[in-house]
Amino acid sequence: MHPALRAVTERQFGVFTARDAVRAGYTHDEVQNAVARGRWARLRRGAYAERAAVEAAAGDPVAGHRLDCAAVLVRLSGRPAASHASAARLAGLVVPPSQAETVRLTDELQWRRGRGYEVARATLPAAHVRALGAFRTTSVARTLIDCGREWSLEDSVVAMDAALHARLVSEDELTAVALDLTHWLGIGDAARAANLADGRAESPLESLGRLRIVGSGLPCPELQVEIHDARGFVARVDGWYEDAAVAVEFDGLVKYEDPRGGRSPARVHWDEKRREDRLRDFGIRMVRMARADLGPAWPRVRDRLAALVSTPLLGPRRFTAVRRPLPLPRPA
Repeated sequence: MHPALRAVTERQFGVFTARDAVRAGYTHDEVQNAVARGRWARLRRGAYAERAAVEAAAGDPVAGHRLDCAAVLVRLSGRPAASHASAARLAGLVVPPSQAETVRLTDELQWRRGRGYEVARATLPAAHVRALGAFRTTSVARTLIDCGREWSLEDSVVAMDAALHARLVSEDELTAVALDLTHWLGIGDAARAANLADGRAESPLESLGRLRIVGSGLPCPELQVEIHDARGFVARVDGWYEDAAVAVEFDGLVKYEDPRGGRSPARVHWDEKRREDRLRDFGIRMVRMARADLGPAWPRVRDRLAALVSTPLLGPRRFTAVRRPLPLPRPA
């Protein structure tokens, strides 16, 4: 590929147009010949990418969607921005599997729909947009609020929790965008999700479990609380009820099937048992929740948790609960 065309392609997520190729010195016949020989792939009318780039993106949903977005953007007039689930995918946010692969864009001047894409017409203040290569995308905060106007509350909170935890966005930024979009369709749903979001949650299971607890009328547990004794740190628990000294653990299978730190699954099980034994020695009661417990089995889990939370810990406390601070501000 000619260096001039390569430079354009790199700014456009690996996509170029026939016009880009002609400007770099190729003829239309050469473009068609490169496609026929398999060197270049036609993504949609007038939009191309090198075959190697298409094959490399085939096993990567984010890279594949990036190519799809670029193929649409290079063919549209104006300056639409990738938005909604498309912007979420490009930013590495948590996108529910139920979301279609349709390329979602927003433009201040046009509303249109075509094969595999939708352009919504809406205002895009400068603070809601950021550059991404040769294109634009909505900011993380605007993206999450836009998605929150359409997604279920659970999906929205999971995505917001993860973004806050990764310090991709702050609570103040989410609030500011929600206020900017006052009276927009669905903004109440997005605002509710933002109010429920907590960056201390470390997995989708923790987010969903917290929502299940709150939705059952139980008090929300404090998240990521450390338990210390006279010698120092003992354990960190996912959820904590101070008065009752009840710890809630959200138990995902991945912790045992794909353990970190070079530990074997057997070692993970052993460490978990020893950790839980130490907590129980202090009189701390434990409730473990797996994803299956949030479904039909929930009434049983809810009743057990409610009974424990309503019973304060009796006797002396030989431990101290240390609150973990909220995620720190992002580095400047």
